[in-house]
Amino acid sequence: MERVIALTDCNCFFASCLVVKDPTLAGKPIVVAGDPKTRRGVVLAINYEARALAAGQVRAGMPVSQALRLLPPEVLFLPPDRHLFEEVSDGFLTVLERFSPVNERASIDEVYSDWTGCTHLFGGDPVAMALKVKEAIREEVGIPVSVGIGHSKVVAKMAAELQKPNGLILLDRESWVRRVHPLPVGDLYGVGPKTAAKLRSLGIMTVGDLANAHPAILSGHFGAPGLSAQQAARGEDADPVRQRKREETKSISNETTLSEDLTDRGAQKKVLLDLADHVAARVRAHGFLGRTVTIRVRDPSFATFTRAFTLPSPTDETDVIYRTASALLDAHLEPGMPVRLLGVGVSGLETVAPPAQAPTQLTLFDLFERAGSGTKGAGAPVSGGPAADPKRRKLDEAVDAIRLKYGKNAILRLSQATKRR
Repeated sequence: MERVIALTDCNCFFASCLVVKDPTLAGKPIVVAGDPKTRRGVVLAINYEARALAAGQVRAGMPVSQALRLLPPEVLFLPPDRHLFEEVSDGFLTVLERFSPVNERASIDEVYSDWTGCTHLFGGDPVAMALKVKEAIREEVGIPVSVGIGHSKVVAKMAAELQKPNGLILLDRESWVRRVHPLPVGDLYGVGPKTAAKLRSLGIMTVGDLANAHPAILSGHFGAPGLSAQQAARGEDADPVRQRKREETKSISNETTLSEDLTDRGAQKKVLLDLADHVAARVRAHGFLGRTVTIRVRDPSFATFTRAFTLPSPTDETDVIYRTASALLDAHLEPGMPVRLLGVGVSGLETVAPPAQAPTQLTLFDLFERAGSGTKGAGAPVSGGPAADPKRRKLDEAVDAIRLKYGKNAILRLSQATKRR
C-alpha cells in the first residue's frame, strides 16, 4: 500500500491567531512585528490583506523600518503574543490527533500526518478526509489551513505550497510531474538560494531538470546532498512521519528584541526576570522540571551567543531560573556592552514525579562562588544549596493561578511593575 502523507499548514499563522483573539480584526491588513513607533524589530508575519496593499514585497524577517516604507498607514502593526500562538498551535494539533495517531510537528504552524491507515474511514478518499480536517480546525480553532497530500513528505510539502490560503491539493505521481517539474529549481523544498544558483549555472533550471540530471554531475558538484535533492525532485522521500508525544518537548524558551539597545546591567536583568518568569510559568504549566538554563544574547551588530549552565537538580522555580540566567549574563557579558536581544530557555526537561518521589530542588544562593559557569575558578558551582523553600513553591503556584484567571499582567514582581510603568 502506498503511503498517504499530509501536511497541514496554517495560513498567516501569527496574524490568524490575533484574529482568533480579537474577531474585529478579521479582514483587516495586519503585520505582526516589533514596535513601529521605535522602528525596531522585524516582521514575523504579514496577512494577505496587507500584502495586497504593499508597494513591494514584504516578507517575514524584514526590518520593521523597511516594511513601514512599503505599506500604507492603514496597515495594523500588532505585537506578537507567544503564549497565544502556542495555545492555538496546541489546539490545531489536538484536532489532527483525532484523525490520525501519527503526527509530527514540523514547526509551530505545520504538522505532517500519516493517513495511510485512516482514509478508509472516509471512503478511501484522502481529499474527503482533508475537507473534514479543514472544517474541524476552522470551527474549533478558528484558523484557515492549507493541506497538501502525497506519497511522501516532500510531495505533501510542495502540494501545500501550491495553493494558499485555504488550499487543498493532492499530488499523485502523474500530477507531481505535470505540476511540479516545470517549477523553477529554487522552488523545490530544501533547495536554498545558493544551491539553486549553482544548479542554474550547470543548466539545471527547473525541478524536472534536476529530476532528470545525470547523478554523476550532481554528486560531483554537491556530493550526497545533490543526490538527495534529485530524489526530492522525483518526489521520493523515505523519511517517515515521526510521532512525538507532547511530553517529549526538548526545551521551553522565550526571547525578546528590545525597543532600544540596553547597556545598563540593571535594566538588562529586569528583562531577564520578565523572560524567566514567563518561561518558568510554562515549565510548570506543562508539568516539567528542567536541568539546564540557557541565555541568548544579541548585540546591535547582530552577533549572537548562547551560554548555558546545568543545575545539580532540576527545577521549575522562577527564582532559580532567573538567578541562573542572571549569573550567566554577569559571567559572559562585559559591563556596559549594548544588548539588542535577550532570551532565556530551560532544557533537559523531565516530567514531575509524584510528590513523595519528586527530586529535591536546590537554590542558587550558595551555588556560585561568583557569577557565571565554567571551571571552578571561573564561576563554577562550589556547593549545593539548601532544599527549595516550600513557601516559594506555593508563591509560584499562587501567581500562576492568579494570572490564569485574571491575565498575565494581573500580578507582577516589584521590579517588573516599575519597568512597565
